[in-house]
Amino acid sequence: MSIKIGVIGLGYVGLPLARLFATQYDVVGFDING
Repeated sequence: MSIKIGVIGLGYVGLPLARLFATQYDVVGFDING
C-alpha cells in the first residue's frame, strides 16, 4: 500500500513539512502565491 500526502501551502511551515514527509511517502505540494 502506498500512502500519498498532499500539502496545501508551501510557505514557512508547508515546505519543510512536505520535505519531511517526502523522506517516507509520495508527496504533492500546492501553493498559490498571491
